[in-house]
Amino acid sequence: MKKLFVVLVLLLVSIFTFASSLKVAFIYVGPVGDAGWTYAHDLGRRQAEKVFDGKVKITYIESVPEGAEAISVLKSLANRGFKLIFTTSFSYMEQTAQVAKQFPNVIFENCSGYLKSKNMGNYFGRIYQSEFLVGIVAGTMTKAGKIGYVAAYPIPEVVRGINAFTLGVRTVNPRATVHVVWVNSWYDPPTEKEAALSLINAGCDVIKSETDSAAPLQAAEQNHVYAIGYNTDMRKFAPTHFLTSAIFNWGSFYTKTIKEVFDGTWKSESFWGGLETGIVDIAPMTDLVSPQTQRLVKAMKEALENHTFHVFDGPIYDQKGRIAIPAGRTASDKDLLSMNWFVQGVIGSVPK
Repeated sequence: MKKLFVVLVLLLVSIFTFASSLKVAFIYVGPVGDAGWTYAHDLGRRQAEKVFDGKVKITYIESVPEGAEAISVLKSLANRGFKLIFTTSFSYMEQTAQVAKQFPNVIFENCSGYLKSKNMGNYFGRIYQSEFLVGIVAGTMTKAGKIGYVAAYPIPEVVRGINAFTLGVRTVNPRATVHVVWVNSWYDPPTEKEAALSLINAGCDVIKSETDSAAPLQAAEQNHVYAIGYNTDMRKFAPTHFLTSAIFNWGSFYTKTIKEVFDGTWKSESFWGGLETGIVDIAPMTDLVSPQTQRLVKAMKEALENHTFHVFDGPIYDQKGRIAIPAGRTASDKDLLSMNWFVQGVIGSVPK
């Protein structure tokens, strides 16, 4: 019994020592105060921090530029003993992979990228499911039949979201069109606002944001058109015209991943969670949205969660009216991850 007691004490000491020495870092592409993408990740970080209650040292660095500077920051963190590093943007994928090779004893997780290795995983949420649901809301609310979409970069992630949103719109309003303006930035409030204003001036009476700031919603509020946010619940930025947002909830993933490193059970994987995981969702709809529409959105959400319906179930047509996904077929993850074409109803183009 005495020997068993000593073994248990030593085990507890070793667990406590490991736990107390685990250092976790987050690299953010924008400022924590962006109210969007980075803010959502920071809410997840804070949730994990609360769960571990001081047993893990968690830090973050915001607004880290892409390229050489990101590599320098990653190397510095690894050299300072951080054993788990989250890089929270597709923009950091190549740099994360490069540094991961140089620090095989450090675990890296990259958000929205596709590269992985023995000590590097990637993760994202199927936000296109949420985009489809908020598209239903937009389609029922537009009177002009013209909806504006402020988009960041023409990469598959964003193209997929625009398509899902448009499919949601045309589920309830088959003649409505979604007008896309590219800002070629994740976070550039003046340019985002300018894009929203250009769409409003072109006759769009609902503005959907896909960028990282609340500037498009503020433009919508100021010009008395409806607003739909992205990343977080942005209702405070458009208090009289906000409808809902497509949102991320990163806390559960960050808590789970840190615990796995904690327990020594972490394995490299590509995580792409849908509505059923809670990592993506939609913000509560405001009273501007009719009870009938809210019931429809709830029913479609349940169908997506139960996998009895998929956003990209055929038949789906492209902008030129050609069949892109035949009847009886559902787009595969490979199709979704390489999507570079627009569905029927989108006004705009995907730059080469």
